[in-house]
Amino acid sequence: MTAPNPVKALFDGVAERYDNPHMRYFPAAAARLVQHLAPRPGDRILDVATGTGHVALAAARAVQPDGCVQAIDLSPRMLDRAFINLQRAGLSNVDLHEMDAAQLAFAGGAFDALTCSFGLFFLPDMRTALREWRRVLRPGGRLLLTSFTHNAFMPLAARFLDRLAAFGVDTHEERWRRLAEPAECEDLLQTAGFTDVQITTEQLGFHLDGPEEWWAIVQSSGYRGLLDALDEDARTPFREQHQAELRVLETDQGLWLNVETLFIAARRPAD
Repeated sequence: MTAPNPVKALFDGVAERYDNPHMRYFPAAAARLVQHLAPRPGDRILDVATGTGHVALAAARAVQPDGCVQAIDLSPRMLDRAFINLQRAGLSNVDLHEMDAAQLAFAGGAFDALTCSFGLFFLPDMRTALREWRRVLRPGGRLLLTSFTHNAFMPLAARFLDRLAAFGVDTHEERWRRLAEPAECEDLLQTAGFTDVQITTEQLGFHLDGPEEWWAIVQSSGYRGLLDALDEDARTPFREQHQAELRVLETDQGLWLNVETLFIAARRPAD
């Protein structure tokens, strides 16, 4: 019997909450990613780890009328939400697929561009996945990724992790930190066979009204996996203690949410 995939289970679990307004850095990052990519009408784009479809929607609008987007995700519940968002947007040039990002069911050279927003770091072998992504790009095709820097969500995340550790939870695994340094990103892409690597950093942060909004982010994001490691009877005291220590960080503007983001561009070499 195949062991359950913890990443799939995590995102199935948060799918219904993923589009809440406190998580608006995801659609903001998607819009900026597509601006960086600058796709042309008629382009064929593969969006990996599409989630609820923010990048796919922005890309689909940009490649109309003749271009199309293939959007994949491991989580069927995230794809359900993406389908609803596509229906609301009135877009018909996006196809959704439940698919492993490291084993793509597409022909070599099928796409002009490949996008992945905050998804690559969840894959166990990032280099192997990138080689698979290079395979499905046409020669000269473009790759555009986003990832968080080490500064993202600090100091809120540091307080969250320290409090979890005090409650006996192992907090060593923050997968997004595997893709947080520009130099490491460049080396990874080059060893996977990409060229013309360009990395820029942008701040997509904003002020939250207070600790309750941060708690909504924790429940709706990848941090939910760590929160679920808490014993049921420990969750109320954990929440009370964590929110109390965040109140000292509030200013007249609210609670600052740092969302420092890397935009990572590269190309498959022209053959």
